[in-house]
Amino acid sequence: MHVPTVSIRRIALALALVAGSAQAQERTVRVRVTNLAAANGIAFAPTHVGFHRGLFDAFDIGTTAGEGIVSVAEGGAGGQWQADFAAADPTATRGTIGGVLLPGESRLMRFTVNTAVNRYFTFASMVVPSNDFFVGNDDPMRYRLFDGAGNLLIGSITQRAGQIWDAGSELFSIEGAAFLVDGINDVRTPQNGVVSFDFAELAGFDFASGLTADREIYRIDFESSVVPEPSTYLLMVSGLLPLGLLGRRLRGGRSTG
Repeated sequence: MHVPTVSIRRIALALALVAGSAQAQERTVRVRVTNLAAANGIAFAPTHVGFHRGLFDAFDIGTTAGEGIVSVAEGGAGGQWQADFAAADPTATRGTIGGVLLPGESRLMRFTVNTAVNRYFTFASMVVPSNDFFVGNDDPMRYRLFDGAGNLLIGSITQRAGQIWDAGSELFSIEGAAFLVDGINDVRTPQNGVVSFDFAELAGFDFASGLTADREIYRIDFESSVVPEPSTYLLMVSGLLPLGLLGRRLRGGRSTG
């Protein structure tokens, strides 16, 4: 039986296209967080991040802070924030870029993200030292990171000091501020307030850096690349190898026939 060579090529091309479409929406996303504050300025607790469908609303300005954002703002650990995120959007890709981030420092973490599903990005990190200050986004769709083809739409997110949030959950107190050498995190007085911008309260910590509202303090940088899936390449090899052998036999049969 004669099988035209062009048919083999078409089959091989089809296999390659299937493999390519299977991995097109899977991306390796490198997330780097950097503390832009001046020396002796503010630091940041571990950064909690998530790629999602736009369903997780961590907090809203002018409303009482929930336990999730309070778990970030008052101690940095963010366990309840992560749990709330998982409950609101089970398909989300979440993580914590760990360690206290001192002025001038940066940290990098890689995530595998299905960009066809999880196109939005949310983050939260406690400002150190403070009682209940943090950076983050109150609109779950504020940062759409990917377009429909999986291309990166945002290269970086920069926060200024005037964008620091006050959770409104704990009254200002140097004695109770988290991460201070002489601070006691268990010393806490409930504020019973609402989430707001309250940059002026930071002046109570007397930063030597002369922190101003328009000062850039924090940046998140993104890089994205297609995930090389071993299973996909195995499929391609297992599919193309028999086709190559078949082509050789057919060419051999025509030359000797």
